[in-house]
Amino acid sequence: MIPPPIQRGMIVLNRELFRHEVNVVGIRVPTSSTAKFLKVLNKELFNQPKLRNVVDDPGSNLSKIILMNLNVQSLDLDNVPNEMKDFINKEGLGVVRHLVELKYDYWGVDDILKAILPENSESPSSFTQVGHIAHMNLREEFLPWKFLIGQVILDKNPKIMTVVNKTDMIDSTYRFFQMELLAGKNNMIAEVKESNCRFRFDFSQVYWNSRLHTEHDRLVKMFQKGDYICDVFAGVGPFAIPAAKKGCIVYANDLNPVSYKYLQENISLNKVNSKIYPYNLDGYDFIKKAVQDLEKSLTVVVDKTTSSKSEDLVANQSPEFRTFNHFIMNLPATAIEFLDAFKGLYKDKESFIKNPRVDLPMIHCHCFSKSEFPETEIIKRINSTITYPMQADKFKVHFVRKVAPNKDMFCVSFRLSQEVAFAIESTKNKGDLDEVDTLSHQANFEKSNEQKLVSKRRKIE
Repeated sequence: MIPPPIQRGMIVLNRELFRHEVNVVGIRVPTSSTAKFLKVLNKELFNQPKLRNVVDDPGSNLSKIILMNLNVQSLDLDNVPNEMKDFINKEGLGVVRHLVELKYDYWGVDDILKAILPENSESPSSFTQVGHIAHMNLREEFLPWKFLIGQVILDKNPKIMTVVNKTDMIDSTYRFFQMELLAGKNNMIAEVKESNCRFRFDFSQVYWNSRLHTEHDRLVKMFQKGDYICDVFAGVGPFAIPAAKKGCIVYANDLNPVSYKYLQENISLNKVNSKIYPYNLDGYDFIKKAVQDLEKSLTVVVDKTTSSKSEDLVANQSPEFRTFNHFIMNLPATAIEFLDAFKGLYKDKESFIKNPRVDLPMIHCHCFSKSEFPETEIIKRINSTITYPMQADKFKVHFVRKVAPNKDMFCVSFRLSQEVAFAIESTKNKGDLDEVDTLSHQANFEKSNEQKLVSKRRKIE
């Protein structure tokens, strides 16, 4: 591709400075012979992206101009093979020069940015699209050009209306990143389609990460129709709403009142009002309240069923106590700390939990790790929090994504143990816990094929 004019030092985008004229050698040919000439000159044609090899002849309506390769500079056609030259002289109408005018619109984002930024710089053109919003995470070295970069992104992506950059400031309570508007409309209300669901939210006030789409789908695929799901840090519903559409009953919570507002809106938007119970509580309090509310709701159902004269209603309702099938804890920075809420969560309910249909729930806890041996480090942190040591082979550690060069996100899945759920007194002291945790992991933990690939990828990096 023909490169744009170099504009080092430009801070404010000036599109007019990217006008560029290219002098091209052309062959005037009869319009009726155009196809014949294109076949003969095939290897010597202009062949530039987004530009035509054949243009109108400004001097005649009866002829066209076929543009030659940029390596052909002389009107004498010095670089052209003799056979082609003889054909041109015999069948053509002459050799001319033709000016091809290129403008800012011709080049892509990378072309423009490479012409502006310091030589050998990487092009900071990557972004995550959230509805009409392009979400960038510019490195410090590119901040002097941030508004220019944002404008180029806006210009070159027709579906983008707003370009924002993530700042270093994080909301201390609700953990979402502050956004800086770089270009376009200051409209942060995004609408996104994911997993056959629609989501609407204020991107500047809630947490949303489109790169977690695969993880959302992975967990939801584990759920069965009729399962009871407890989503502790639900956000605007990327786990909860697809699960409800699948036929699950979901208790979904978020501490952020804005997330809670849009969670409610998205529940209605996707017509799953009868399947989701939304909460606006601290995660620790919600875990306990959700269990209590589920028990109360089943008690009400049993009372109604018992008093009803309808045999069909009696047959379709279960009077038995039940637990949630799954707890989702997608707050990777701190979710492990909330596992303490499960201690004694089902204390005094031991007699009700006897068979697989009402088994203790699976917990899916997301977390970060910077360790060289993340599985060992994560399991040790979990066992330290729940204080009842579990063997390492009871955990499934799934690699989710690389967050930073030395920081990965994982999801740890395990079944809530009886010791934790019923608060059974442990006979092991802290020293025993560390020994069981470390030795059992080293001896028994087998990495999945995916984790082996992750380890191999790290070695390469």
